[in-house]
Amino acid sequence: MQTRSRGVTAIAGLAVCGVLATACGGSSGGTPNGNNSSGAEKPNVGFQKLSDNNSGTPVKGGTLNVLSSGDTDFLDPNVTYYSFGYQMVRPISRGLYAYPAVQGKQTEATADLATADPEISSDGKTYRITIKDGVFWNTSPKRQVSADDVVRGVKTACNPAQPFGGLPDFDFLIEGYQAFCDKFTNVKTTPDAIKAYMADNDVSGISVDPSNPQTVIFKLTQPASFFSSMLALPTFSPRAKEMEDYLPGSAQEAQHVVSDGPYQVESYQPGKQITFTRNAAWDSATDPIRKAYADKITVNMTVTDRSVGLKQQQAGSVSADLCELCVSPTDVPGLINDPGLSIQSEVASNPYVLFNTQSPNNNGALGKVEVRKALSYGLNRAHLTQVAGGERLSPPLTHVLPAQINGSEDFDLYPNSPTKAKDMLSTAGADNMTLKFLYRPSSQTSKKMFQVIQQDLGDIGVKVTGVPAQDADFYTKYLQKPDSAKKGQWDLSLAGWGPDWYGDAALSFFSPLFDGRILPPKSSDFGLFNDQKVNDCIDEAKNAKTTEEANTLWAQCDHAVMDAAGFFPITNPNEPLYHPPFVHNTVFSPVLQGYDWTNVWLDKDKQGG
Repeated sequence: MQTRSRGVTAIAGLAVCGVLATACGGSSGGTPNGNNSSGAEKPNVGFQKLSDNNSGTPVKGGTLNVLSSGDTDFLDPNVTYYSFGYQMVRPISRGLYAYPAVQGKQTEATADLATADPEISSDGKTYRITIKDGVFWNTSPKRQVSADDVVRGVKTACNPAQPFGGLPDFDFLIEGYQAFCDKFTNVKTTPDAIKAYMADNDVSGISVDPSNPQTVIFKLTQPASFFSSMLALPTFSPRAKEMEDYLPGSAQEAQHVVSDGPYQVESYQPGKQITFTRNAAWDSATDPIRKAYADKITVNMTVTDRSVGLKQQQAGSVSADLCELCVSPTDVPGLINDPGLSIQSEVASNPYVLFNTQSPNNNGALGKVEVRKALSYGLNRAHLTQVAGGERLSPPLTHVLPAQINGSEDFDLYPNSPTKAKDMLSTAGADNMTLKFLYRPSSQTSKKMFQVIQQDLGDIGVKVTGVPAQDADFYTKYLQKPDSAKKGQWDLSLAGWGPDWYGDAALSFFSPLFDGRILPPKSSDFGLFNDQKVNDCIDEAKNAKTTEEANTLWAQCDHAVMDAAGFFPITNPNEPLYHPPFVHNTVFSPVLQGYDWTNVWLDKDKQGG
């Protein structure tokens, strides 16, 4: 959740249930049929304030116009790991399982391409999934999506050019996959070399049933109750063989995307605009996830001032049906009685402060645990949540796991103490530091948090200077590039993170964010944090025999990360959204961090152009 990197977008974003609640719904379901494998009661992923626009008879047709301040990381379901990336591939790519835009069921993974839930062996280590007949690629002529395409997609996820950032979630879990991926890193980063390697090398844990070309078989190294839910990740989506002609994640590939969804890419100008039109090869009878009411979806990515987008929506402009992240915390008080305002809930740590532990600046001071601890004492979480709308919109988070994730325990190792921070910096020999702060000017909250951090750390004698970055560059140019961190292009930054699945999802926080043995872009450990105690704890927890044992171990890992000052969490926030009255079926999708474009519909007289 991305890319979002799966990491979320580091502005006041997501939520816990009950802060502004008039009602709560949803589930932290852990398997495709919605069951929480732990059996424990956890807080719901629900809604805080839900506008009443989901009634009435849906109308087909028109153009859904979406405003955005930036682009996706990659227009490729097998490698994107960014929330907006998941949103962008939703119209054109179908997964084995997916999260439906149905109120109260947004976190219950449901069969999409699969005919049913996985067929699981008695030892819990073999999964069989059969793909529906009648699902086609928009090739000429159209071609049935097959189990071979699934194998191709999962193999591509660890390609050497642009691997999927969440590989630590499952590279150890699928039999033979880690060895396949390790060898893949030595392959030349050209389409021909990548294609040849995948053709010549099999993964013992991913195969096609020899008796049925529509059935893919996964063999695991150990039982894993969360694997069924993990299969809803877009990286497990099938991949058309035509995509092998292009480098994964490349600009050339983005211009030649093959679709099996209800839409196809008509045109794409990176950073400017993308237009999706109907895919004639798609059969609605096979797709329980996407209704595809609009004939066309156009995304304008040039809205640098998000307040302008909100004003257009309030004015009823048909060119602003939806606007990604256009409601800032300061807008909420004035909109609280507006039926177009919806304050939604998700499980997330968003944003949090990153420490670049390998920065050479200040004689490598950020590599010292005591320096990071001192900065943690110097940061004032109350100041940061205040600029994110206060605790009603941004409840504080003081450790790794949000309360809704199994294994979470509430503790705070770093209550604000400027005096203690100064003393620790002096003891560590880190007086008079100057730190570079990487942030996104397009986000008002990001800018304000930079200013707050600048002030808070200034009060303990640390100078903070800004490094502004465009949305599209923030991850791909800086955070996902270890060389950027190692060269000291930044020392501090903001990022955000949501679980890749729900329920027993602690693994999807710890492995991608804190396993120091795996560097970006294969992980999202952007600050290159590496602590032996944490690494050992992750290994022990992910090999736990029972859910109860795993939960206990993940709680210990949480303490280990915070004891090493691996990052500074800020909030598990609520996300305010807005839509005009003529936009209907605006069901918040946590995994997309917004409304599902493929399921909203427009009034007949407001269908734009």
